[in-house]
Amino acid sequence: MRIMGRFVFPIAACMPVAITVGQAQSLLTHHIRQATQDGSARSMGRLPASQTMNLVITLPLRNEDQLDQLLKDLYDPASPSYRQFLTVDQFTEMFGPTQQEYDAALNFARENGLTVTGTSPNRLTVQVSGSVASIEAAFHVNLGVYQHPTENRTFFAPDREPTTSLTFSLWHISGLDNYSIPHPAGLDKRQDNAGSSSNATTGSGPSASFLGSDMRAAYYGGTALTGSGQSVGLLEFYGTDLADLNTYFTNANQTNSVPITLLSTDGTSTSCVDTSAGGNCDDTEQTLDMTQALGMAPGLSSLVMYVGSTDAAIFNAMATANPLNAQLGSSWTWFPADPSADDPYFKEFAAQGQNLFQAAGDNKKWTMTGKASEIYPADDVYVTSVGGTDLATSSAAGPWASETAWANSGGGISPDKFAIPSWQTAAAAGCASCSQSYRNGPDVSANANYTFYVCADQTACTSNSYGGTSFAAPMWAGYLALINQQSVANGNKTLGFINPSLYSIGAGSSYATDFHDITSGSNGYSAKTGYDLATGWGSPNGSGLINALAGSSSAAATITSPAPGGTLASASTTFTWNAGSGGVTGYYLWAGTTLGSANLVNIGPLSGTSATVKLPTTGATVYVRLWTVINGTTLLSNDYTYTEFTQSAATMTGPTPGSTLTSASTTFTWNAGSAGTTGYYLWIGTSLGTANLVNIGPLSGTSATVTLPTTGATIYVRLWTVVNGTTFLSNDYTYAEFQ
Repeated sequence: MRIMGRFVFPIAACMPVAITVGQAQSLLTHHIRQATQDGSARSMGRLPASQTMNLVITLPLRNEDQLDQLLKDLYDPASPSYRQFLTVDQFTEMFGPTQQEYDAALNFARENGLTVTGTSPNRLTVQVSGSVASIEAAFHVNLGVYQHPTENRTFFAPDREPTTSLTFSLWHISGLDNYSIPHPAGLDKRQDNAGSSSNATTGSGPSASFLGSDMRAAYYGGTALTGSGQSVGLLEFYGTDLADLNTYFTNANQTNSVPITLLSTDGTSTSCVDTSAGGNCDDTEQTLDMTQALGMAPGLSSLVMYVGSTDAAIFNAMATANPLNAQLGSSWTWFPADPSADDPYFKEFAAQGQNLFQAAGDNKKWTMTGKASEIYPADDVYVTSVGGTDLATSSAAGPWASETAWANSGGGISPDKFAIPSWQTAAAAGCASCSQSYRNGPDVSANANYTFYVCADQTACTSNSYGGTSFAAPMWAGYLALINQQSVANGNKTLGFINPSLYSIGAGSSYATDFHDITSGSNGYSAKTGYDLATGWGSPNGSGLINALAGSSSAAATITSPAPGGTLASASTTFTWNAGSGGVTGYYLWAGTTLGSANLVNIGPLSGTSATVKLPTTGATVYVRLWTVINGTTLLSNDYTYTEFTQSAATMTGPTPGSTLTSASTTFTWNAGSAGTTGYYLWIGTSLGTANLVNIGPLSGTSATVTLPTTGATIYVRLWTVVNGTTFLSNDYTYAEFQ
């Protein structure tokens, strides 16, 4: 018997099994481990056929091109869809698998002897359990046991890519191997004489260690924002013992008032008993995650610990929770067979207004091979990657004093070769060490040195022993809760995926007041001015970054002319407005046929307080929205309605239309027509719309004398009115010639 993670697997003799593949349907992601193919993992036999396994079957998203475009629009301040996030039901209807596909996947599992243990509201996942024999037959694989090439253990894995008898391709199957066992991404314990030392001389905890509340004082420094109305969700691969959290708060002379939910996403136990108490579980990571999120945002409405055995089960539970957590955190890492496997969940997060903070790891600069390459999902483009720093404060529970890059912090060029996202290209262009082709990380950072107070495992608490980016990621999740609290209080949406906004701020004029730009220290890459591969953009600079992202108590600009509610005087209209207040950096002007639409006018960003636009002249109601941009990222708006200008043609006043002319020489007169009239043309002919008798113009006056035949025939007169020099309107009349 060998112990692998929390599972025990007996090694069976290697017995070949015949596999018959009919109309096999391949999956859309990879499952093969390279080590099983290149000989570096020695075969040790097969998993016993009767052994039970738990899997998560993931179906592919629909309309993914449209989803990708929606994600661009959701985070483009110029788009009408800006921050118009979807609900879970809306996402499912637009992009989730169809009910027919989901039913087919359920039937496939049952027909192949698998037990369905869980379904999902978004129809993305099916949790199943079954014997090894049933799983091998269903997916046309052999599940072998191998000696791990770099760890002192065995692992199981399929010998080929799985296929199914379904009529469509599945996305991924989680649980087919345990080559990589998830572990804390950035939980590091200081080693004596290891070249790292504690910097904790100003913390308010025991032995001057830092508490979560000290991070709040350093990175926020205020009291008004507590995360009220916001909830944080944390990813955990093991449960926890809340007694450790209670011990932490008791020893810190603090009280936690935030409700905590321990949620099993797939039947995994939410409890954690240390080996010293007869168990086999360490809840150091789980407890510190809570202390950092709660220390930063002590007034959260809730904190949810999503506990599971696979990333698929946990992420999908986060994506379908009710209510959703706008702030998510992960301090765990693993090495997936296919780095794109979790993209359906990450895209759903972004579409629904959720942001995932991921610890960047504690193995120094990222590499393409070896331990420092196994940092997933920190390099995924849909997460906010959080690096580490060495923080000093001015006093116990005092403000920020200085900060350098932490030597062990992860960061660098994507080992998984994710393509560089559009929002990062400008920053990478100004960073000599950055890749111009692949995703760079981290995005931001926070304290990770060996300076923290930690309670765990139902034993004595420690001071200044633990550090790591595991502390920084949940810290940032708590900080985002403060931002979203302020955003909602200002009448705006929560921010959703913040990376596009972070990089916009980093490139803006307020960068120095929004971030602590860390310019010294190294993780293998040197910290430099601006964006770098050691600390990203740096750490949050108090209320500066909060105001930049959420907006301060700013006032949106208001239109002063034309008078709101009035009728426009011309097709060409100049709208003017006051400047607004509180960090205004620009404006957008929309006009449309319905409230909030921009199908008639969409201009901006504008730096001035006026804009001239042309609108239809049908007399319909037009809806005008003036957007005010605060600090380059937050948008406030005011709405107005107007009645469109109606253009009217001049009308004939003499001779009386339909009458008989009294002379060969006739003077035609007309009124002036509507505002904007710039001239007239007079046509007279022997049939409607012709000008074979008279064609004169342009005329500036409202009369013209002409000579006509005297046969007594009917003549057709058309009076053209020219509006604004370009638009022609007309009225037609008939007369009988003089005889």
